[in-house]
Amino acid sequence: MRITNIEGRLNLLTDDGFADVAGLSRGRFGPGVQDVYRVWEDFRDWARSYEGGDADGATRPDAAIGSPAPRPRQVFAIGLNYRDHAREANLPVPEQPPVFTKFPTSLTGPFGKLVLPSEHVDWEIELVAVVGRLAKRVPAEDGWAHIAGLSIGQDYSERRVQLAGPAPQFSLGKSFPGFGPIGPWLVTPDEFADPDDLELECAIDGESVQKGRTSSMIFGVPELVARLSAVTPLLPGDVIFTGTPAGVGGARRPRRFLKPGESVRSAIEGLGWMSQTCVAAE
Repeated sequence: MRITNIEGRLNLLTDDGFADVAGLSRGRFGPGVQDVYRVWEDFRDWARSYEGGDADGATRPDAAIGSPAPRPRQVFAIGLNYRDHAREANLPVPEQPPVFTKFPTSLTGPFGKLVLPSEHVDWEIELVAVVGRLAKRVPAEDGWAHIAGLSIGQDYSERRVQLAGPAPQFSLGKSFPGFGPIGPWLVTPDEFADPDDLELECAIDGESVQKGRTSSMIFGVPELVARLSAVTPLLPGDVIFTGTPAGVGGARRPRRFLKPGESVRSAIEGLGWMSQTCVAAE
């Protein structure tokens, strides 16, 4: 099952196109996108019984597609979750997942402009997991059962703000407006042959800068659910940015950061792609 956000309304994405959930369900679900996670299991069962035929078949402009999790109550982000990224940062492989947050106001849809607040904005493609069931002290073997679905994310980062001392300001440096695009849709784990092994790639103006597989994560999605829920409850609709592989601009020599006019394209196997065009701040 795939869901998407079309101009703020919950839609199913079918082989025939987009289907407005509120209309199909006669108001049982929708139109609000974030609200569906509070009744995710009922919605999932209803959606699985949907036989199609009511989709309009029309295409949608990119600007109409929003984040499939636009207003989460909590946003978790994981640092150094790929060994090659830890190596390029000259840091040891973590024994516990380093956790920070991206403030919810940084989240946005998958297409549009990325306003660069400085000359030190970096890219980080990430698999995003959205919570579908309340998770409290969940064992790793039950982790996937608490995930509604997966999407593509970019953890854009202003490196000077992020690394300003004496203590780094990860959350601030990663929370400028537009620094958390997610989309273009959310795909349930059962749609994948192996949801733990997906290829992901980030390209700038057609040049591949990051490429890897989620099977290389140090802490996979089920383990992250277990580690996070051991400390704090994960709420339906919460977002987890699961970390990025090697290839970020700040680790290159010379360093490379995003410039106005560049286009960032992020793709993950089975999840489609999204893109942002960089523009200078006014």
